[in-house]
Amino acid sequence: MTGVIMMLAAYVLNLAKIRSQDSLFYILMNMIGGALSTTAAVMIVYVPFILLEGVWTAASLVALVNYLRLSRTSA
Repeated sequence: MTGVIMMLAAYVLNLAKIRSQDSLFYILMNMIGGALSTTAAVMIVYVPFILLEGVWTAASLVALVNYLRLSRTSA
């Protein structure tokens, strides 16, 4: 439940224009929330949710790598 709340909080903060989807905070909230949700889905062996949250986490990891790559080149 904590993972889902983290992802929803990031989404609401983005909608309210408090956090950008390109911010490290937003990316980490999505990645950590997705990882927690994936773990919970694995524990209850719910395959559709494992796939959904696994892909969500992977996409957030790609966003994190891109963020770090861009911050390294602009520094």
